[in-house]
Amino acid sequence: MSTDSASPRSEFATTLQIIPVVFFTFLCYLTIGIPLAVLPGYVHDDLGYSAVLAGAAISVQYLATLASRPLAGRSADTLGPKRTVSIGLLGCGASGILLLLAILCGRWPVLSLGLLVCSRLVLGFGESLCGTGAILWGIGRVGTSNNARVISWNGIATYGALAVGAPLGVAIAHTVGFAALGILVTFLAALGFYLARPIAPVPIVHGERMSYGSVLTRVLPHGIGLALGSAGFGSIATFITLFYAAKHWPNAALSLTVFGTLFIGARLLFASTIKSYGGFRVAIVSFSFECAGLLMLWLAPEPHIALAGAALTGFGFALVFPALGVEAVGLVPPASRGAALSAYSVFLDLSLGITGPLAGYIAGEFGYASVFLFAAVASAAAVVLSTVMYLRNARAPISPATT
Repeated sequence: MSTDSASPRSEFATTLQIIPVVFFTFLCYLTIGIPLAVLPGYVHDDLGYSAVLAGAAISVQYLATLASRPLAGRSADTLGPKRTVSIGLLGCGASGILLLLAILCGRWPVLSLGLLVCSRLVLGFGESLCGTGAILWGIGRVGTSNNARVISWNGIATYGALAVGAPLGVAIAHTVGFAALGILVTFLAALGFYLARPIAPVPIVHGERMSYGSVLTRVLPHGIGLALGSAGFGSIATFITLFYAAKHWPNAALSLTVFGTLFIGARLLFASTIKSYGGFRVAIVSFSFECAGLLMLWLAPEPHIALAGAALTGFGFALVFPALGVEAVGLVPPASRGAALSAYSVFLDLSLGITGPLAGYIAGEFGYASVFLFAAVASAAAVVLSTVMYLRNARAPISPATT
């Protein structure tokens, strides 16, 4: 366990304890990112289904992730984080096998689509268990005083893997073929399962366990804040390229790169501020930056202003999840940390699932720029909510439940 010492040496040692376990999150999200950019085209162009059905076949993964969040939390609390991560990696591997079978059965579109949907469902299950388990495994290795650091590094692993996986998947599909994607996904999951074996598990925390419903109720305000803040990320990820196209601006992909770069940079440089100033204060500042960036996108008259807006949004969104997550996990007994983390994460899944169609409706009625105004209003609402939670916490502080 790490101490509360803030010396560079102790911080580096703590990071070295965290990276080996969040690496499994990286591998998990590589298996998600690699097929993500090419499967819609496969369903639409190769299998001959509509674009709507192609999108639905891909999005079904998020339904599985959402549905399995309670199971992931309870598994981490009762079976232990290491076993939870291992089971999640097995799910990712099974999804790779099903993906390979779906592609090999491409001459039978109905069978191929059915196998592909099964692959996405299993992948969503694996994502939920692996992501939740890795965070709890990291916290068990370095102590609850480093919750924010663990959550931040896990997020870096997540978004880094998606950033690497998507172009890698496109390159492999174009040079080797779709079938290679299923083989690679299966290999990466098997590699993760093998590498996890020699790493020591952390003790299962025994004691009072709250019902999942009680945990969900307790973290509800934090989750709503996360959902409001995530609308900015969802809007940029889904509509920035269409926004640029409508404006006849080049290099839309650069805005996504800048968003991701500032996101990772902020997590690396400023994650320690959560421990120093508290999650609510950091969340208020983060939502404010995100709101300002989204307003810049909404009003951008030129590409470089839009680029700056995307950068500011990525910088602001970076610490939202760990800042509110630390406060949420601190509200439950140690034996229910996994349940709290999974209940809190549900709101990210819900936000990304709702933002797409809602923002699409707004874009159709009012134009693509209005999507970013909608997300800015959501971020502003998150500022207000976080401020209310901070003031309430300051008036009636709750004894830490995770010490």
